[in-house]
Amino acid sequence: MSLWRLVHIGPFIALFVTFVCYCVAVIDSYLWLFPLHTSKFGIWNLIILTIWLALILRNFFFAVLLGPGFVPLEWTPDDKDDEKYLQYCFICKGYKPPRAHHCRACKRCVMKMDHHCPWINTCCGHQNHTNFVLFLFFAPVGCIHALIVCIFTLLYQLLWRAEMYQYAVAPVHFGVNAFFLNIIACGLAFGTIVAVGVLFAQQLKIIITNKTGIEQWIIDKAEERTGQGAPPFTYPYDLGYKKNLSQIINWNCRPQGSGYSWPVVEGCTNLTLSIEQLEQKREKRKRTVLFLVKESYSGWWCPCTKGLCTCIRIPISDEPRIRLEVGDKIEVTRGSHYWLYGNKVLSETESNEGKRVRGWFPRRCVLRLSPPRSMPNDTDENTKKKD
Repeated sequence: MSLWRLVHIGPFIALFVTFVCYCVAVIDSYLWLFPLHTSKFGIWNLIILTIWLALILRNFFFAVLLGPGFVPLEWTPDDKDDEKYLQYCFICKGYKPPRAHHCRACKRCVMKMDHHCPWINTCCGHQNHTNFVLFLFFAPVGCIHALIVCIFTLLYQLLWRAEMYQYAVAPVHFGVNAFFLNIIACGLAFGTIVAVGVLFAQQLKIIITNKTGIEQWIIDKAEERTGQGAPPFTYPYDLGYKKNLSQIINWNCRPQGSGYSWPVVEGCTNLTLSIEQLEQKREKRKRTVLFLVKESYSGWWCPCTKGLCTCIRIPISDEPRIRLEVGDKIEVTRGSHYWLYGNKVLSETESNEGKRVRGWFPRRCVLRLSPPRSMPNDTDENTKKKD
């Protein structure tokens, strides 16, 4: 467990929104909507609100503190013959188990990595997937309850001021500050319901098909390869929606599996997906084009000095931009009309130390060295995660 993951803007915002919605709903219930001294329903309302808060916080802290499950540094499989079918991570200096990927934010290889989530300041992976999904479920549910309480409180105050409805006992004064606090709480609750609700729907689709976001991208590439004459690819982990669900959502509230091996469909092995990834990377290396840097680049996201079109046509992606110096060499694998993506060629010492520098940079800063060859225009893939 790492408490330092909580010291970040993402978890702070998530907790701030949660407590604002809960506190405003409790104050509304106690003072104006369901006074505890006049309504037994108010007690149950307060209990249910607190239950939602407890479930949200429990799954949130478990998702943050448990982490996704990191592959041990310098990990190797028990069967040495499997090494030739697994990807090697030069940063972690070890092999990647099936379904594992390296996260550039966490700087570690993650078991069954789906994505890096800024709101929990870590990846969603094997160990915390269940708690992450439950957090995504209970957060909108709790916010729906809080939103209903806040809306009814505002409606009641309007009716009470219009003398259309009166409590037997006059309510506590509802001032301008209370009004604006309710408006803010309603906005936060509604935004959470929509944003987190959409994310929960996406995660539910992932769980039902037993495919992570990264694996879906691999499958799409495999289908393209099949259309180009490669053998058909069978995704090995889709066991049917019931078995897929039980791996994440179960009575133990813990994900099934060791993180190193997984149940597979008939005719596949745990190495099927890794073998396909290696084939895709071999084809990717064949498309690599070598460029020489002729103009330095600071790494700014909106480089105004590189031309108006370069500045306004930046890649829509959270992938990094890399700093360039004149004389550097870049191995480019994809790009758009104004931007390229590639790996900087490092010295042998830096490579042995596991260093890797890759990202986007302006096309005008480089000059092609390799013979002309077809390089795909991957502008549409800018938003996808790369391992």
